[in-house]
Formats: sequence, C-alpha cells, structure tokens
Amino acid sequence: MGARSVNRRSSRRDRHDADRARGYWQERAPQYDRTISFFERLLFSGGREWACSQAHGAVLEVAAGTGRNLPHYPPDAQLTITDFSSDMLEIARRRARDLQRRADFAVEDAGSLSFPDARFDAVVCTLGLCSVPDDARAVAETARVLRPGGKLILLEHVRSPSGSVRFVQSLLNVPSVRFCCDHLTREPLDHLHTAGLEVSTLERSKLGIVERVSAYKRG
Repeated sequence: MGARSVNRRSSRRDRHDADRARGYWQERAPQYDRTISFFERLLFSGGREWACSQAHGAVLEVAAGTGRNLPHYPPDAQLTITDFSSDMLEIARRRARDLQRRADFAVEDAGSLSFPDARFDAVVCTLGLCSVPDDARAVAETARVLRPGGKLILLEHVRSPSGSVRFVQSLLNVPSVRFCCDHLTREPLDHLHTAGLEVSTLERSKLGIVERVSAYKRG
C-alpha cells in the first residue's frame, strides 16, 4: 500500500473522528454545565481560577465549551473564545452577556486554528485536550499562535504516573472514548517539548490524574 493511500485513509479517519466528536458535543451542550459541575467539585476545584488568573493580554481559549472560565479571567484579558461545537459556543456567548464580559467568539477546531502565527500572549485550555480528536495537533496549534515567550496554560485529567491507577484508566478508556468522546490516558506533557514549549509549572493531584501545567513558548 502506497503512502498516498495511507494518507487518504488517515485523513478520512481524522475527519470521521472530528465529525463524531463535534456531533457528540453538539448533542450534549444543553446538559454539559450540569454534568461537569459535579466533576469540578470532585476533582478540579479551584482549577479554572488557577488557569485563568495567569492569562493576560491577548488571550485565546480553545475547546472552551460553554464558557465556564469566563468569570475567572482578569479584567485586562482580551478574550477570544473558541470551540468546535457551535451549540456549546452559543451558551458561552450568553454567559458572557450575563457577565457583561467582552469577548470575541469563533467556531474553531483546536487542531486547525485559523489565527495567524504569534497572535496571542496566552492560550488557555481547561478540560479540553481530553476531548479533541488529536491532542498532539491541538498542542502544536496552540504553540503556533503563541508569541515567543507567550504562555500555554492547561488544566486536564491525564494518564496517571501510578501503574495501578493507569491500569484502571486503560480499562475504562475504550468505553469512555467510544461513548463519551473522552480520552482517559492522554498526557499533554508528551507533546509540549516537540511543539517548542518549556514547562514552568507542573502540579499533579488526585492520584496523579489531575494536572495543572503552564509552559512558555521558546523565543
């Protein structure tokens, strides 16, 4: 089989995965806030505040969902809020209006952003890399649109460094991906260095499955 044929098959698979994930989150948009609030209390308490407090200047948020980060950004953050689900993004728009928070909104695929190189001072992604079709491409795109010295700020659930916890995660990963488009065994650290990013902060909790990371784009 030639490389061209393999590339075509890979491209079709990527489109299928993207369309499936987009359809899933479109359908779940009305229930998302109620569902995620439980997990935020259980696993991610204070995480959104931690992430957003570090974002200043021109800020891009990718995979923003329903805009649950909007109350936590500092006043000087000039926000561009994106998600590949238009229904999720419409809820985020309404949330911004209720908060009287100015922001630009755009339907964007985190793995193929339309913004020019070196456009933003900071990129924020909270609980998003677990659900995008290709997390490596998403990290590479965030690095591309960051200015040299700009910061990528992540809050994610990730592959645990504990072997026993990781084993359980691997068992649950297949049904989680199939039915919830949620990857349990990803680790953003696998991709940051390749994308030209240097980790400055790394915090783990909850048996290592919750990770807070900030990284700078090398100049």
